Amino acid sequence: MASESNPLDIRIDIARAKAAAVGSEHGVTPAEYAEIEPRVLEIHRILEQERRDGKYGFYDLYKDTDALEAVKAAATKFAAFEYENLVVLGIGGSALGITALNTALNPPFYNMMTKAARKRRPRLFVMDNIDPLTFKQMMRMCPPKKSLYVSISKSGGTAETTSQTMIVLDALEQKLGKDGVKDHLVVITSPRVPGAPKSLLHPVADEYGLTSLDIPLNVGGRFSVFTPVGLFPAALLGMDLDAIMAGCAAMDARTSAASLHDNPAYLRAATQYLLDTRKGKVMSVMMPYADALRDVADWYRQLWAESLGKRLSLDGAEVFTGQTPVKALGATDQHSQVQLYAEGPNDKVFNVIEAASFGSTLKIPANLTSISELEYLRGKSMNKLMSAELRGTIDALKDASRPVIKISLPRVNAHTVSQLLYMLEVETAMAGRLYNVDAFNQPGVEAGKIIARKLMGA
Repeated sequence: MASESNPLDIRIDIARAKAAAVGSEHGVTPAEYAEIEPRVLEIHRILEQERRDGKYGFYDLYKDTDALEAVKAAATKFAAFEYENLVVLGIGGSALGITALNTALNPPFYNMMTKAARKRRPRLFVMDNIDPLTFKQMMRMCPPKKSLYVSISKSGGTAETTSQTMIVLDALEQKLGKDGVKDHLVVITSPRVPGAPKSLLHPVADEYGLTSLDIPLNVGGRFSVFTPVGLFPAALLGMDLDAIMAGCAAMDARTSAASLHDNPAYLRAATQYLLDTRKGKVMSVMMPYADALRDVADWYRQLWAESLGKRLSLDGAEVFTGQTPVKALGATDQHSQVQLYAEGPNDKVFNVIEAASFGSTLKIPANLTSISELEYLRGKSMNKLMSAELRGTIDALKDASRPVIKISLPRVNAHTVSQLLYMLEVETAMAGRLYNVDAFNQPGVEAGKIIARKLMGA
């Protein structure tokens, strides 16, 4: 694609998902792309109009300079305290985005580094569950005097996050007094807009004088990584917010194209949709070949599953749609899952993510010379081995008639990772319309929440 000539751009390769590579039974044919193209272009017009109408705000978050400056100002204020720990209280979209960013953009074993090596930035703990043993241990490791807690809930009524916040508040008041809470607790929730639903975190912020950052009303949790939900903790951890926003802008320029083949998000959405509905690929595996991107696959699971897994269509008919997203990690899962992928049911499409450069090279020593079988490794690099493992996997899958879509990042940094996440969000919006479902609600999740609240006595 012409738009992929910039060396900073991520690249999409669908060649191994086409019929020419894996056969017409398992790959998309030129005729199928030609058939779906007018529908993609019509959906593009619908999505563009909804974007102009402000129905879905995730597209334009990178343009909101006021929100970005508010995040930077709050981060500067709290960074001055030099907390030992940053504790995110949140679940689902309130947790997965910052987890993915931290794994991708901070060094491996970040929490185990010395404070000096972390440039005096805090360790990160993302409390995305309510396991009582885990949370109790976190409170021991992250005592109130040394920690900043960030409570994230758009409604303020998420039972898991609310219970965590109540426990933290109690500990803060006991150790620091009521006046000390404001220096150790921040809330990120819906804005105070006339006529809009009020968050249950608003009165908490008022009572304790807390700093509060806004989640736009037209941005859902799984699309919120580029709101304060992801950006505020990212700023405290020293990530380059301007580079993240620039990556979003670069990908928006590509995903705004009214084109099937020149728009990477639309091309991926159409390919995955056709593979699911025409070729029986009911599972979508995301398999990064870089530890830094392993949690992007986790973030993608929620985005794809919660957006597309729907009982009802936009017309109200029962459709029971949605691919099941699966996360894997290369080369680790070549030794646990690839046997199934290559020889089990041919019901999956594989999204393999490549880091073209790791930013450094690790040589394999030319030792163990008495073992001739190791000659192929001696003097090579671990980088080359990882690349060979990736190529071996995708070629073996192709040879077994398993469709593969490859995503290549020139290197893993704030600019490319934000491109990747932004593209996947736009892809999901297009896929929702292709499936004719609402990609922005989650009635199945809400039903479980209602039952849980009743069981708790609500």
